[in-house]
Amino acid sequence: MEKKIRVAVLFGGKSGEHEVSLSSAASVIQAMDPEQYDIFPVLINPEGKWEPGLRALPALEGKIEPRLLEELERGVQAKESLPATTSLPVLKWEEIDVVFPVLHGTYGEDGTVQGLLEMADIPYVGAGVLASSVGMDKVMMKRVFLQEGLPQGDFQPILRSGIEKDLDSVVSEIEEGFDYPCFVKPANLGSSVGISKVKNRDGLKQALRLAALYDRKVIVEEFVDGREVEVAVLGNDEPEASVPGEIVSSNDFYDYRAKYIDGKSEMRIPAELPEKQLEEIRELALRAYRAIDCSGLARVDFFVRNSDGKVLINEINTMPGFTPYSMYANLWKHSGISYPQLVGRLIDLALERYREKKKSKTSFDVE
Repeated sequence: MEKKIRVAVLFGGKSGEHEVSLSSAASVIQAMDPEQYDIFPVLINPEGKWEPGLRALPALEGKIEPRLLEELERGVQAKESLPATTSLPVLKWEEIDVVFPVLHGTYGEDGTVQGLLEMADIPYVGAGVLASSVGMDKVMMKRVFLQEGLPQGDFQPILRSGIEKDLDSVVSEIEEGFDYPCFVKPANLGSSVGISKVKNRDGLKQALRLAALYDRKVIVEEFVDGREVEVAVLGNDEPEASVPGEIVSSNDFYDYRAKYIDGKSEMRIPAELPEKQLEEIRELALRAYRAIDCSGLARVDFFVRNSDGKVLINEINTMPGFTPYSMYANLWKHSGISYPQLVGRLIDLALERYREKKKSKTSFDVE
């Protein structure tokens, strides 16, 4: 019998997207074939501590083999003999074949966990340190897109220190460059947490204060009156793009409630656009993916402007929502890849990327 692949599914996280991560992780574990994978669920709680994750996903208790639970418990006992500041050794990590970090937002999708896994020499699913950090920081992302010549709306970065020091001056500066409405967002967060659509000066002040609660860097973006279209990308050096799909939001914009709570937003797959425009969107998605040196997976979001049909890139998400009902999975389902197949492909891509990275020398011998 072929040896099973030992997969640590890492989820939760010290992030405003903690709850979203729980749903994604539960779906990933449910989709993994226990005949092919040994599954170790590891929770990062909201305080940043690592612990066995099954208690956070009780519906999956029958999915995890008892012997694996025993290994997790032994990891907890080992942890208790370590200094109080140490919280990582939930497992014997040297025995793990690959980590699936189903983490959204800060301290998970932003390169921090990826850097930890690189230092530990453990293969992991998804983008590397650089792509993860650039993909999370909307300001740096848009600067890379600008350098790449990708079409996008205007944007302006603002520091929290400036908001705290002289809010009126910041507002005046923004009003010189943007008309109302506009969007205000934390630069490093996802799932539409802390985002506001601003329609006047008082709303702008309130939005800046809100966004600054979540990040030291805030981004103001031009409002684009258009359709919201998304593309899923899968692969390493030779990525593939899915059919594009359209989001028709139940709210004024596709905010946290529209994404996760009211269930009224509509996904139209494929997007009802001319074939030439669909192909343009797919090509731009691949250009964005390569621009940040992404690997594994990403979802790339676009606007199609109503006035002239121009396609504008909005952002790239290196660990998008990952339930079977999320846009990413649905786009691949309509492109011919089922959810369990998708999970398996991502694990294979992680191991492929690790083998490729191991080809590089890490020492230099002076003649």
